[in-house]
Amino acid sequence: MTLKEAYNYGVYFLSSNGVDEAEFKSLCLVCHLDGIKNSEYPQHINDDVIMKRFADLLWRVKSGEPLQYVIGKWDFFDSEFYVGKGVLIPRPETEELVEKVIEEVKSKDNCIVYDLCSGSGCIGISVAKACPNATVYLVEKSADAMFYLLKNAQDIDNAKVICADIKDKCDLPNADIIVSNPPYIKTDELENLQSEVQYEPKMALDGGKDGLDFYRIINDNYACKLNGGGTLFLEIGNDQGDSIKSVLTNFDKINVYKDIYGNDRIVKAKLKG
Repeated sequence: MTLKEAYNYGVYFLSSNGVDEAEFKSLCLVCHLDGIKNSEYPQHINDDVIMKRFADLLWRVKSGEPLQYVIGKWDFFDSEFYVGKGVLIPRPETEELVEKVIEEVKSKDNCIVYDLCSGSGCIGISVAKACPNATVYLVEKSADAMFYLLKNAQDIDNAKVICADIKDKCDLPNADIIVSNPPYIKTDELENLQSEVQYEPKMALDGGKDGLDFYRIINDNYACKLNGGGTLFLEIGNDQGDSIKSVLTNFDKINVYKDIYGNDRIVKAKLKG
């Protein structure tokens, strides 16, 4: 079967089984099998595809498994990150958070950055690669996520992986910038998430009764780890723009920015004093 034939069959199979974005997902799968970028598909339509391998991938997507897990990696910012079961999938709105952090890092010399609840490392590693003069500490406690974090951080000298729970104070040099995309979904809303999101680790999603538990931990445990004039960057849920201000009691100049979809998503705050 040629790549084009496989693509056409994939579109038919996925759409017939009620899978959304069937054309995009079929394209991603055939290009993954052929080892090419999606943009290179037109030049490779006559390449051969092993149908059994393709069918296996289609059934995984049909069963509800996220496309990113099926492929095993995903583009984020300027890089490709390994992902799989046990790690949160990088999302495009988080790229906007990365852009703001990089802008801040570049305004400082020899900056120290914490990426708390690092997961795949997509935030901290993107910052480390864009800012070679910075040292970025990637803090993560999940063993499943750590597998991907270590793979993604390999050979990046200024990215330091730390296995730790942010509930415990880490013995690290004080930071100039702290960034985090922590769990922020309310516990009683987890069961209502999209079926694909249900595959992602609850540990990376569950933010407690009001979704704000981890922001309280960051406020209470990490304000003291910021140097004077330090900056905090957070990703938040789209209904947390107002409530986050009452949680960050150790910070002021708290600004909330909207994402590409028009939702509250990014917080920038300065350490008090």
